[in-house]
Amino acid sequence: MNENLFRTQFDQLETTEKQALMERLAARYNMTFLGLHTFDRWGQNCTTGIFEKDSREYVFVPGDTVTLGWERFAIGLSQDSREELDYLFQEWEMEQDPEEMIRESMAPVRQAAIGPMLVGRELEELCWELVTMDDPRLTAHPDWLKQFREFAWSDLDSLTMHQSARIERTEKGFQICIYNRTDYNELLAGLEKQGLSLPTADEWAYLCGGGCRTLFPWGDGMDYSMHLHHFESPEDEDKPFDMEEPNFFGVSIAYDPYMREVVKAEQFTTCGGDGGRSICGGLGIFLGFLPCSPHYKPEVQEDKELNGDYDFYRPIIRVEAI
Repeated sequence: MNENLFRTQFDQLETTEKQALMERLAARYNMTFLGLHTFDRWGQNCTTGIFEKDSREYVFVPGDTVTLGWERFAIGLSQDSREELDYLFQEWEMEQDPEEMIRESMAPVRQAAIGPMLVGRELEELCWELVTMDDPRLTAHPDWLKQFREFAWSDLDSLTMHQSARIERTEKGFQICIYNRTDYNELLAGLEKQGLSLPTADEWAYLCGGGCRTLFPWGDGMDYSMHLHHFESPEDEDKPFDMEEPNFFGVSIAYDPYMREVVKAEQFTTCGGDGGRSICGGLGIFLGFLPCSPHYKPEVQEDKELNGDYDFYRPIIRVEAI
């Protein structure tokens, strides 16, 4: 394995050396190299390559040996988060220490050797397939078409028929999708055919936290100044969601607790969200976003079937020596 593909050595390379290395990667994996970019966020940074293939952007993430998992606060729970939890615990008449409760939700502390990867920068939808209005699978359902016509005359932005079909209003007209039931093994097999994979839970935790020892990449509590999904205030309406912006690796990850990211494991497993259970349960911002912590326990799903409303995926390519 080329030492320069690992974080310590990679970070020390001159720009021209990084450029040459990225060009070799692009040639090997038949990608278009878009250039070097510096990502700097939450006290970590990386100057790395951005690539494009099949209308998808990838970023090169160097490997590293890191400590993952969580057992205690590195800095200490922030004052705002402590007050939020104290209030909730009083409401529930719970006597448990918040740190103990958080620890129960976290994966155990462990060392992990993470190899270098080319990583899809954005989360991608599952099960929904883009189609045209004359697709025979649509026209076979006159009731769907009737609902679409009614939607077209309404003020709505989108209409979803549960696990069947969806229509969305766009600047160019309408975007129509139909729902294909898919299971975990089908997803893995389909990606493998394309030379792609999913990150493992350890790789996912590294992409999300970069080896941070704090509860979140930015610290041990929630940053309430951030513009967050599901807790928008009207004045922030047009602002980007802070957690969704590219992190120190250039990856948009773990920003919406409703979105579970499917990872590679022995059976269907997800990271980065709980399908919104905590937020729906009225647990507030801190506990609502706790599943987005890089250290949160991966969730093994009982079913094999993927849920197109909550499950999303991120393709990666594990990089061999070059």
